[in-house]
Amino acid sequence: LEFMNSSALDAAATENIVKLGPEKGVIHLATAAVLNAVWDLWARAEGKYHAMYLSIQDPKQIVSCIDFRYITDVLTEEEALDILVKAQEGKKQREDQMLKEGYPAYTTSCAWLGYSDQQLKQLCSDALKSGWTRFKVKVGADLEDDIRRCRLIRKMIGPSSTLMIDANQRWDVAEAISWVSRLAEVKPLWIEEPTSPDDILGHAAISKALAPLGIGVATGEQCHNRVMFKQFLQASALQFVQIDSCRLGSVNENLAVLLMAYKFQVPVCPHAGGVGLCELVQHLILFDYICVSADLRNRMCEYVDHLHEHFTSPVVIQDAHYMPPKDPGYSCEMLEESGLYFKHFTFVQYKHWRGKNILKLSHKRTGLKMSKEKVFQKAWGTEINFLQSSFSVTVNRIFFFLLIKVPSFSESFDFFLILFGLSFIM
Repeated sequence: LEFMNSSALDAAATENIVKLGPEKGVIHLATAAVLNAVWDLWARAEGKYHAMYLSIQDPKQIVSCIDFRYITDVLTEEEALDILVKAQEGKKQREDQMLKEGYPAYTTSCAWLGYSDQQLKQLCSDALKSGWTRFKVKVGADLEDDIRRCRLIRKMIGPSSTLMIDANQRWDVAEAISWVSRLAEVKPLWIEEPTSPDDILGHAAISKALAPLGIGVATGEQCHNRVMFKQFLQASALQFVQIDSCRLGSVNENLAVLLMAYKFQVPVCPHAGGVGLCELVQHLILFDYICVSADLRNRMCEYVDHLHEHFTSPVVIQDAHYMPPKDPGYSCEMLEESGLYFKHFTFVQYKHWRGKNILKLSHKRTGLKMSKEKVFQKAWGTEINFLQSSFSVTVNRIFFFLLIKVPSFSESFDFFLILFGLSFIM
């Protein structure tokens, strides 16, 4: 796993990239995309699903994948190694448990804003019949309506089921405290994203105010990097860590957050949903339980029931639990027909932020032409140019490092061709 260490990718950390971040935004998201694909390929080459592939690695190899820059004040390499070594005890039993029972999940599909009462009742009833006992409700549009909806859902699911609420960054700090306090009667386990995802001290104030009510704060799906997670944990600003498989810099950075969360004894309850997030994050949470936390108390993973049909290895939910994947890889391969659909998707117009430039992409079925006028000028053109350059550098570094350092991968013809191709097309 040496090539996954950040030092092998340091050429990508150019001055231009730093100006866009550092370690956030489009560069970080793109880094996650590339490295997630590499992890997928490696696990496939070894014939194991990703969580299993990670779990059989020596703790020292796992630690070598993590970038400890800027977080050693809370987690050193030695501490991370100690956590992983101690978790070796009972690892086989936990793995067998996951294969048999799966990892606890909660559903977000029953209570979106805008649903009628009849929809809420029907969806909750169907979910209960399917074994769901953990439900999340979207809130924040109207206080009185939130109170009414939450009362309805609490009545539907009963006092023994777990209820969470999610505001999607709706409020300022004082408003969040006031609003959620009014919802305390339905006994939510947490309020998710109550305010700006960048406001660490605001989250800390909300956490402190809601603690006497028994309501925790959950956030992290929009958290840019491990440094922000470090500060959230240091400030006691969250009681539930919500990692995202594509927001952070791939598996590598998520490993750092899992280990920091363990040190602070804060449970990890990942964000999922979207297109493929459930498929990806199941591997991270299985690894967390088997190889890091060894604890299921107050731990669950989000599940949203849509768009799984686009993947060759969609998640399997059984009795409201994520069942470990059976196919090798990181579960991120899309069906060919789905990939073709998105490949031919047309952006009719993309207006430059200054309002001067318009980018029209060609639709390969209709033959519409792409207008390139001024696209590569000024800020937008500069961004595209160094994005292409940075990816080329990164992929080439990985490619040549693998050829030199990882003989088994030179035997993987598919992997060889993919990296070789990427190094030229980027």
